[in-house]
Amino acid sequence: MAKPGNLDRALDAGGVRPPTLGGWLALAEKLYARAGLALGQITASAHDEALYLLLHTLDLPPECDARVLDLRLTAGQQDAVAAVLRRRILDHVPAAYLTREAWLGGQKFYVDERVLIPRSYFVEIIPTLDALLPEGVKVLRAADVCTGSGCLAILLAQHFQGATVDAIDLSPAALAVAAINVRTHRLARRVRLRQGDVFDGVPPARHDLIISNPPYEPAARCDRLPAEFKQEPRLALDGGRDGLDIIRRLLQQAGTRLAPHGLLLIEVGGLRRAMTREFKSLDLQWLPTADGSDCVCLVRAGRLQSP
Repeated sequence: MAKPGNLDRALDAGGVRPPTLGGWLALAEKLYARAGLALGQITASAHDEALYLLLHTLDLPPECDARVLDLRLTAGQQDAVAAVLRRRILDHVPAAYLTREAWLGGQKFYVDERVLIPRSYFVEIIPTLDALLPEGVKVLRAADVCTGSGCLAILLAQHFQGATVDAIDLSPAALAVAAINVRTHRLARRVRLRQGDVFDGVPPARHDLIISNPPYEPAARCDRLPAEFKQEPRLALDGGRDGLDIIRRLLQQAGTRLAPHGLLLIEVGGLRRAMTREFKSLDLQWLPTADGSDCVCLVRAGRLQSP
């Protein structure tokens, strides 16, 4: 982590501070690079993340005209900007935890240290799900396993407006955050929060659709994560020795939880090759994503064991 002495004196009240928002943005980018901050939790661009953080701190809308960079900051605004940059740069606190918000699918969700910061290819996949379902099938019941902040369950409920969605997580703390988001998006009647270890502890039901963005990082990789990512709940990241622990249990249990026409979709990060090798009999279908990672697989109910 960067040390205070290595930071530009502009972060201190006695230093010469940039007078404008644009000056602070340029300074922030320089300090991001100097401190070696890890990105990727909300954006891969230091410029974009720093701009977002500064705009939020100044209570300015995220979509601003470029002329906003000419805004001259008051002493109080400079103090606020310096304080938030100090936490981001010195303590490596993820930006989303500083703002208490994350954006997914163009929508804002509440987040804090109790949940993984939402980032999922399901934002791309959910709008395409109708075409993947058998002809004439309507989604009346769905599940989001390992729901975390509840954002994917909410996106599912918004897309399938006649569906009830079970939002399942092992962590009571995560479900408390999910409850905030469900209330904010006015979906408490259709998104049902369930505490469960995969499906263990969840009342029996047959779902037309199950999605999951489970913990899939191998444990050894979790040990080596940058400081920003280590501030996220390890429970939401660590998939065991090879990353497949939760995925194996999900595949074992999903057969009893899917309707005969049902679909199971799992986001697996960098485990595509391992998944293809271990679960060849499931005839995994890999769905395309804009960046070519294609790391969401589809399994049809008929391929899973079901009594």
